[in-house]
Amino acid sequence: MYFSLQCITILNKVFIVIVVGLLVAWLAIDTRKRPEQLISFAGVCLFIIAIFLFSAHRTAVSWRTVFWGLGLQFAIGLFVIRTEPGLIAFEWLGKQIFLDYTKAGSSFVFGDLYENIFAFQALPIVVFFSSVMSVLYYLGVMQWVITKISWVMQVTMGTSSTETLSVAGNIFVGQTEAPLLIRPYLKDMTDSEIHAVMTGGFATIAGSVMGAFISFGIDASSLISASVMAAPCALAISKLSYPETEKSKFTSKSQIKVDGGGEQNVLEAVSGGASSSIGLVANIAANLIAFLAILAFINATLGWMGGMVGYPNVTFELICSYVFMPVAFMMGIPYEESFTVAELIGTKLFLNEFIAYEKLSELKNNRLNGILEDGVDKKWLSVRSETICTYALCGFANFSSLGIVIGGLSSICPPKKSVISSLVLRALFTGTCVSLINACVAGILFVPPLDCVDVFQNAVFNTTTPNIETCCYDLFQR
Repeated sequence: MYFSLQCITILNKVFIVIVVGLLVAWLAIDTRKRPEQLISFAGVCLFIIAIFLFSAHRTAVSWRTVFWGLGLQFAIGLFVIRTEPGLIAFEWLGKQIFLDYTKAGSSFVFGDLYENIFAFQALPIVVFFSSVMSVLYYLGVMQWVITKISWVMQVTMGTSSTETLSVAGNIFVGQTEAPLLIRPYLKDMTDSEIHAVMTGGFATIAGSVMGAFISFGIDASSLISASVMAAPCALAISKLSYPETEKSKFTSKSQIKVDGGGEQNVLEAVSGGASSSIGLVANIAANLIAFLAILAFINATLGWMGGMVGYPNVTFELICSYVFMPVAFMMGIPYEESFTVAELIGTKLFLNEFIAYEKLSELKNNRLNGILEDGVDKKWLSVRSETICTYALCGFANFSSLGIVIGGLSSICPPKKSVISSLVLRALFTGTCVSLINACVAGILFVPPLDCVDVFQNAVFNTTTPNIETCCYDLFQR
């Protein structure tokens, strides 16, 4: 028995060495023409080291969980970013489900107001998707998908069934809805499992609000893949930040059952989903009003205080651009654009992701419309920086969510209130790091699209280079 266990341990170590060696070889080959990808890889290593240094129990870290979680994250990213089937599938999902069908109901109810007012354009998508999710729950589709994703992560990463199921659920629902999947079991979960549940909520966004971000003009495939990639990464990094030191009661894969809703038919599911979204829509609108007003007040105050010492242009965004610039640079953002991305990271962390994505959409529209500068300030981002930033902002990890998590989880499981309150800040920090690692992985895998305008300007007419052929194929195919 001892000999067989020793052999398994040796084989595990050999397997890890082989995987790391293959990854290094792949990076060496893949980054020959794009060395900036190495900065993103260094960013992954830096964030993991930082989390390990601040780990609650460094000697108890399960490296199997960490490596498998990061491996699953990388595999999902590789499929979505580098393969044509992955790109097509995720783009179709974003365009068809979230946007096109919502227009019919919104234009009928709001008429001409639908085209010009944010509340009538973006927020109805939340209502529609909430109804879709309710129907999928009634049909049992969501339960099946969540349990299968949970099973894959649990088998590979060796985590407990409760925490894995909750984190898998966070791909589709919000940080207070996902724990409802494991509500009967919360009182018996360990502190590490509670931390993992909260980290999963902070590291992902709900499918309902994802539709609103897509309506801003944010790339749909990047948003969806970011939320999917964040699930295994959140579980891995959570176990690195707060490793398991207790004996879990939920190690068996057959202990957890996911219940469906109480609806009697599809029509009731549609109506119930729409009705339940009213509070979420009102909450989004109220928070946007409040936080944008607070931001304006903070900037006015900082400008007044700065004016007293000769710096009247000091703003919250300017401070964030300097504080988070190293973080943005380590994600793989070019130096000249890292200050702009740092502003968005700070806005997302201290205010919320809605405001950050709205600002990112402005930068994207400026690039598409040719508005490149405003005086001396750069008003756009490259496609690579937009993509990396989309991944970095994809998560509920901000200080305004602390009260939501504490209140939501404490109401579900009052006996764990003290544990939740003591671990929520660590979970917020961990969830933020998950989003940043997600962005780094996107930076490693992202290949910038071919600039056909530049290719044609610098090409000889009778050339047969692959770039010319690709551009001509793309143009005439359309």
